[in-house]
Amino acid sequence: MPAGAMEWALATVEVGGAAVACIEARGALYRLEPSLARAGLAGQTSIAGLFADWGRAEAALGRAAGMLDETDRLEPSRRLAPLLYPGKILCAGANYFDHLAEMGMPGAKKEEQRLFFFMKPPRNAIVGEGATVHMPIGTEKFDWEIELAAVIGKTARNVSVDQAMQHVAGYTVAIDFSARDHNRAPETFYKLDWVAGKANDTCCPIGPRIVPASAIPDPQNIGLKLSVNGETKQDGRSTDMIFSLAEQIATASRIMTLDPGDLILTGTPAGVGVPKGTFLAVGDSVEAAIEGIGTLSVEIREPR
Repeated sequence: MPAGAMEWALATVEVGGAAVACIEARGALYRLEPSLARAGLAGQTSIAGLFADWGRAEAALGRAAGMLDETDRLEPSRRLAPLLYPGKILCAGANYFDHLAEMGMPGAKKEEQRLFFFMKPPRNAIVGEGATVHMPIGTEKFDWEIELAAVIGKTARNVSVDQAMQHVAGYTVAIDFSARDHNRAPETFYKLDWVAGKANDTCCPIGPRIVPASAIPDPQNIGLKLSVNGETKQDGRSTDMIFSLAEQIATASRIMTLDPGDLILTGTPAGVGVPKGTFLAVGDSVEAAIEGIGTLSVEIREPR
C-alpha cells in the first residue's frame, strides 16, 4: 500500500487454509473482527457483511484504524479476492474512446454511443491473486482488460447522475478476462455471445484490496496499467471513459436495483490483445495496477 495514500483499506487473506477478513493499515494486515469490536462494531467476520450498513461500518473502520492491536496482526500466505462473494458483477462494455478506436471505431462521439452492460457470475468468476485464473475450455484467443471496479455500498434504484456517487463504498482493481473466439458468433443473427466470451469461471480476479471511496476523490482521473510477462500492454487514464461511473450507476439502476456488495466494472482503456492478434498462454503472468489502489498479479493456468 503506498505510504500515506489512505488511512485504511479492506482485504481478505488466506491463513491456515481459511479466509480471514482484514483491515489494512500502517502497511500491515490486522484481523477485522477484533479490530472492529474494539471500535464498537462487534460480530463482523466478512467484508461482504460490512456493506449492509456501510455508513456505520465506515465510521467504525475509521476508528479501528486508530486503535489497532499488534496481537491481531497477520502474516498471510496469500491474498484472496477482498470481496469473496459479490452480489452482482455488472460490466460496462466498450467504454473508453481509445479502446473503441483500437477496435475499429476511431473518432467515436459520446452522443453516438449507447452504454451497455454484461454480467459475470459472482460465485464462479471472482478470484484473488496468484495462479488462480484458468483459461476457458477450448479458447485460443484469451484476452485481458484492466478495469476500475466500484463496490456499491447503498441500495440504488433509479438514481440520478448527481446522486449516483453517494452509492459507492469503495474501489478495487479488476481484470476482465475474455475468450474472444467464444464471444464471436458471426454465423448467427445476434453476432455476439457475451456469456460464452465473458462469463467463464475464474475470469474476474479482483484485488489486492478495497479502498474506501473517500481515498479516491476523483475516480474519473486515475491511471490504469496492465502488463503481461513484464511487458506493458495497457497504460491509460479513467479520463478517457465515454460514460462516467456516475452515469453508469444511474443507467444501471434504471435497469435493475443495485444492492450493497454489487460490483461495477467500468470499462478498459486501449491495449488489449485482440487488435494485434496477441493472446495469453498458460503460464503467463498478468499484473494490473491502478493509482491509489495497488497492483493485482495473477498467473494463467490450464483449463479445468
